[in-house]
Amino acid sequence: MRHILRRIAFYLFTAWAAITVNFFIPRAIPGDPVTTLIAKAQGQISTQQEASLRILFGLNGDNLFTQYLNYLHTLFIKRDLGPSFSFFPTPVTTVIRQSLPWTVGLIGFTTVLSFVLGTGIGVFIGWRRGGVWDALLPVTTFIASIPYFFFGLIVIDLATGPNSFFPSSGGFAPEVVPGWTSGFIISAIKHSVLPAFTILVSAVAGWILGMRNMMVTVASEDYITVAHAKGLSDRRVMLSYAARNALLPSISGFALSLGFIVGGTFLVEIVFSYPGIGLQLFAAVGSKDYPLMQGIFLIITLSVLAANFLADLVYLMLDPRTRKEG
Repeated sequence: MRHILRRIAFYLFTAWAAITVNFFIPRAIPGDPVTTLIAKAQGQISTQQEASLRILFGLNGDNLFTQYLNYLHTLFIKRDLGPSFSFFPTPVTTVIRQSLPWTVGLIGFTTVLSFVLGTGIGVFIGWRRGGVWDALLPVTTFIASIPYFFFGLIVIDLATGPNSFFPSSGGFAPEVVPGWTSGFIISAIKHSVLPAFTILVSAVAGWILGMRNMMVTVASEDYITVAHAKGLSDRRVMLSYAARNALLPSISGFALSLGFIVGGTFLVEIVFSYPGIGLQLFAAVGSKDYPLMQGIFLIITLSVLAANFLADLVYLMLDPRTRKEG
């Protein structure tokens, strides 16, 4: 119990540090969001309107420390992330609420599926090392080395076109009205196939390599030899002894992957113009939308911390050696 409380305190401190960094990083970017808005408006914003915008967005000359205190007050007391600059007057929470399901649906499904498939295949190949299945290793190494966005460009070039079934961009067809209708769901699934395939193939290759190498290392341990000497079946030794211990390092990687489900695979969403959090963050950086950037970074940070905390709990269950001994 003391170990868990210590970890909770650590994650709370880390969350505060992340929120603080989250506030200062966007303001370190050269430029001014209000000036960007004025440039887009092409002189249609008066001096009085500019002053009102600076007051509304908290850019009216207060020093950074005062802005930081106001940000913490708004975040923790009012529980508000403020209005978005680029989608004004839409609140940041609304923008995130509209984009988050797209990212969670796409990245969440592909992350979990790639982990299950990659880990399972890696366990089998690692246990049967030296066999014909090792011929997959050069292929998986090559695929794992290809960046997501570059692989996505290859997929778009090969699988899309005038007569192709798969669209090259967007989350649904322009003529479809978003809603829980069969037409919208079918269109959304159709538009998600290529981004999901891009992420799935690249991620599976990485999990296969990592799990295969861990299985090869674990298979040479003494307790594996003892398990075989006891007359246990090869399947039981593989799953209950080797795979269980080889899986431990992958738990941390999977926890980070779960945390970054919210952040999504930014470049894939940008390449496919997929309406997720990554595309919104790209637009926010371009327009210097401080509140939207802070809101997205905050969601990503909290997701990663929560996923790592769950990974710590899983570690305690799978490996008693990680518990604090008296």
